[in-house]
Amino acid sequence: MQNNRYRRNKVNVFQGEWFEKVKKSIQSNEAIHRRTLLSHNKLNTETDIKVKITPIGGLGEIGGNMTVIETDKTAIVIDVGINFPDETMHGVDILIPDFSYLHKIRSKLKAIIITHGHEDHIGALPYLFKEIKIPIYATPLPLGMIAHKFEEHGLSRDVSYFRPISKRKVYDIAGFKIEWIHMTHSIIDCSSLAIDAGSGTIFHTGDFKIDHTPVDGYPTDLGRIAYYAEKGILCLLSDSTNSHKPGSTKSEKSVGPVLDKIFAKTKGRIILSTFSSNVHRLYQAIESAQKYNRKICVIGRSMERNLEIARELNYIKVDKNIFIETHEIEKYTDDNILILTTGSQGEPMSALFRMAINEHRHIKIKKGDQVIISAKAIPGNEGSVSTVLNYLLKAGADVAYQDYPDIHTSGHAAQEEQKLLLRIAKPKFFLPIHGEHNHILKHKQTAVECGVEEKNIYLMDHGETIEVHPKYIKKVGSVKSGKVFIDNRANRRIENKVIYQRQQIASDGLITIIASINERKLLKTPKVESYGLIGDRDIGYFTKEFEGLISLLLANESNKFNNNTDIEREIYKSVKKYMLRKLSKYPTISVTVV
Repeated sequence: MQNNRYRRNKVNVFQGEWFEKVKKSIQSNEAIHRRTLLSHNKLNTETDIKVKITPIGGLGEIGGNMTVIETDKTAIVIDVGINFPDETMHGVDILIPDFSYLHKIRSKLKAIIITHGHEDHIGALPYLFKEIKIPIYATPLPLGMIAHKFEEHGLSRDVSYFRPISKRKVYDIAGFKIEWIHMTHSIIDCSSLAIDAGSGTIFHTGDFKIDHTPVDGYPTDLGRIAYYAEKGILCLLSDSTNSHKPGSTKSEKSVGPVLDKIFAKTKGRIILSTFSSNVHRLYQAIESAQKYNRKICVIGRSMERNLEIARELNYIKVDKNIFIETHEIEKYTDDNILILTTGSQGEPMSALFRMAINEHRHIKIKKGDQVIISAKAIPGNEGSVSTVLNYLLKAGADVAYQDYPDIHTSGHAAQEEQKLLLRIAKPKFFLPIHGEHNHILKHKQTAVECGVEEKNIYLMDHGETIEVHPKYIKKVGSVKSGKVFIDNRANRRIENKVIYQRQQIASDGLITIIASINERKLLKTPKVESYGLIGDRDIGYFTKEFEGLISLLLANESNKFNNNTDIEREIYKSVKKYMLRKLSKYPTISVTVV
């Protein structure tokens, strides 16, 4: 009875004057939400300024980052990085981008813009500067690293082209208004770029993660990104490296407690290997060393150099007296030593590798040593890392690597950080960069989930030129791109043909044949040598076979030969066919007729 009475007396409160105001408020809030999501509608669609974006490197690969941004009148280059060779590139130390297109647009090329100091963003600068000299704009740490590279390449005088910049300040560079915005990554002094040529902001993230508790206390400048987003971002170019990784990348600060735990329990020497550019990782290890009264020895030229630059520029504050030289290690007990060294990727010439195989001049791995590999194997380096691990364990060391989940953390944004940046930036157009095709495709899917229209996303490849305007994004052409092979020890380029020949020899071996021929007759048994194809036991058999081939060729085809070159060519063809039939191989064949 009470319930019925309640229903009879119930008044519908969702009516009347106040509810009409509520409905208007709902409509107003919906409009605000839409405007907030579509802040790029503020862009001037009537402008006649079009911007072209051409990645020369960094697409379809990890590393080698270099992008050209240009208008009809002027052009700039963002980053000039290197790649590292795979196991098939014999004798190659690094790969640099093909600079052909930069020569083509040389007259309007005005500046090089640097996001941060990693090798895959600055490593090829000395090679470019030997061909084209234009101003380099960057924050202090990258400039310090570039200065050392220029010194090694005999370009010390060219530091006059350096232009140090300050973050949160807009620079007018050849018609582009550019601002460097602080980003967190696995190297300090890292930046994103807000670039405006007059048609709207192009936002380039560089490499990034969103670390809310970085070691130096300077998190990603999300407020400045939001500032540009409210004005309207025309196009976002964003790091795709970790696009398959769910969640968020852990803070660099998460590594510190793991290192401290290892330091606390270790009685012997501690040998830590990580990327030489990760200054904050090294700094956390140095802090633990100081806490547990360990002297520090730094081994590896790049690591020594980067720590010294960071200390000189006041990015880290470390007492110089805690460092010792390698020859001083014997003066201290094992529990008073920390060795910081290169070699976390298992590089055969690195200090850690030489220590592990007992070939380092001063340091040999021994029982009781605690080795910490605070890095993840770069794709393609897994085998090298496994090799050095085995050597370290055989030498008696304890190794902390993958059994400590927080011994390393990435410097690249995972999916939730990518979503956060996409939601803050709210770009009209999106170009995922820095990664293989599967990475940029996954990043595209994340962007669609975050409200970017699929038609406004383009998956670029090397050499493709994309034109961006507030009304459209489209491919308008392509330019020459690719890689140039470098031998650092000889400081020279290696021709593609040479690399191909080395690969062919490594795969199918080499045969040399020296034949003494006079008046179209074979005077004696040819001299045959083989490398990587025919064993010593079989060389006699193949020598007789080749002798028969050559004799038959001379008997049947001698009227076709005008000189020894003709004979060499025909012997080559016969031997090639024979080896394919006999061994299913295409060896490199060298024939000399004397």
